[in-house]
Amino acid sequence: MKTSPPSRTEDLARRRRRMPALWLALALACIAPPLLSVATAADPEAGPLLELSSFPRSTLTIHSATRNDGHVFRVWLADTPERQSQGLMFVRDLPEDEGMLFVDRDSRIWGMWMKNTFIPLDMVFIDARGRVVAIFERTVPHSEASIWSDGPVRAVLEVNGGTAARLGLKPGDRVLHRMFRNVQ
Repeated sequence: MKTSPPSRTEDLARRRRRMPALWLALALACIAPPLLSVATAADPEAGPLLELSSFPRSTLTIHSATRNDGHVFRVWLADTPERQSQGLMFVRDLPEDEGMLFVDRDSRIWGMWMKNTFIPLDMVFIDARGRVVAIFERTVPHSEASIWSDGPVRAVLEVNGGTAARLGLKPGDRVLHRMFRNVQ
């Protein structure tokens, strides 16, 4: 028995039924790379741990929007996928006014978590102009909950938990560092 081709109405109805699945596939394709990078960030099986002393060092200054003074931090740079995957995992003591600056060449949505991180951290999300856009204070050690930027950012600064409150850091503060091209 030969069947007739579907009518235009039947064809449109079939396409509409497939649309939610296509949108879901597209959404997963967009969020999968960040989720995979977050998932591998806490997996020591992904490769040997790097010596923290092998990370490049730098300084940055945060100028508060409410104060004229600046606060200087000495930071390790997490500037490669391997360094970003490891971050401050397994670090048990972070000196005051030191931290880690996660940097990328381009702005993107950042997702961070605290698996295998032993100390509470403040996470400072920084846009491409060097402006603080969000601060997550006293993140919970060993938590696998993802902490996401609300929009594209270029960097995330991790410092000891409580540092943002101690220094009065707020969204709108200005971060001076060579990666933002706002420091000579």
